[in-house]
Amino acid sequence: MSRWVKLRRVAALVAILAAFDCIRLLPPQASAQVEAPPETSQKIVPFVPTPMKVVERMLELAKVGRNDVVYDLGSGDGRIVIMAAQKFGAQAVGVELDPKLFRESSARIQKLGLGEKAKIIYGNMFEVNVHPATVVTLYLMPSVNDLIAPLLDKELRSGTRVVAHDFPVNAWNPVKTEQVSDEDGGHHTLYLYVRP
Repeated sequence: MSRWVKLRRVAALVAILAAFDCIRLLPPQASAQVEAPPETSQKIVPFVPTPMKVVERMLELAKVGRNDVVYDLGSGDGRIVIMAAQKFGAQAVGVELDPKLFRESSARIQKLGLGEKAKIIYGNMFEVNVHPATVVTLYLMPSVNDLIAPLLDKELRSGTRVVAHDFPVNAWNPVKTEQVSDEDGGHHTLYLYVRP
């Protein structure tokens, strides 16, 4: 990835962060899981796809295997969920608030025949029970990581691995930090946490 492309991505993320203060989360009474999502949603994180090479390294860093249950919060097009199920053999669950991305990723899972191992929940990640997770993946804004950390502290079991892409969870200390290059030469930072 050229330096110019990388700078444009950073500028876009900064602009979105600036706008974040004007965006509210869904009200507490909103359903965490629905079969037919409405046409509108209140997203607090933009969809910026994680490069496939980075997806694979996130799952490797967490040592994902067949006995794991992977939750991807803000699952976008479902690429982490799909790779966790297809390549690593894990049970995988995505949580996505954008109805279009929810439909597209759910359809892709069915088309690939992964329906028994992977699913996407349409809902607000702040209202979905993540207690079954043994691995959680995050590619969220720093401010959203700060908001989600107390919920993860409360719900995740001891030993659950959390991998954050590019933005750390400030309240936690990573057990490992790793630099990864993507297919286009872009540089990414991964943060691995293990819940006490």
